[in-house]
Amino acid sequence: MVVGVIIFGSGASKSIHPNLLGIQPVYAQRITPSDVWQLVYQQLPDFPRENKYISKENGKVAENNTLANRLIRYNIYTKGRSAIYRLDWKLTLADYLGVNEIMYDTSYPGNDSLRENPIEGDRKAIKSLTRSQRDALVQVLVNIFNPTSQNTPAPNPNTTPSPTTSTTPQPPQRGGAELLR
Repeated sequence: MVVGVIIFGSGASKSIHPNLLGIQPVYAQRITPSDVWQLVYQQLPDFPRENKYISKENGKVAENNTLANRLIRYNIYTKGRSAIYRLDWKLTLADYLGVNEIMYDTSYPGNDSLRENPIEGDRKAIKSLTRSQRDALVQVLVNIFNPTSQNTPAPNPNTTPSPTTSTTPQPPQRGGAELLR
């Protein structure tokens, strides 16, 4: 059975009521990438800051130019990757680890604003993280940029995953189609 809705109009400044079919407008909270790095450090206080670089502009330590800040800018602006998917963050971390795409000094965030390009120090800091710390970082970033994904808890960076035991697949239960009625 197919049900359709046909709306006729004269086209003269009439607007269709937004709730005609029960569709509600969605108002998302805007998250600016420049503010996210602070949330990362709130949730992962042990994540390396790497913020001892000197600003070209004023000659002072640029304390707000952190590894998390540059990582986020690299992922979103330099690589054009999405901030809401784990895979995109994992690809970015793979860039830092030297196993995915080449990172170029000239386009790395901070190269234009800091006296010393932080790319090597940042790569070294990411390489020093354990796998569980990198997984926790990815989950925190995804949770911040995509709050609806927070049904997946962030992994604890201090625990090691336990091996899963394999079980024999069970046959499907009968009567499952009856539940669709």
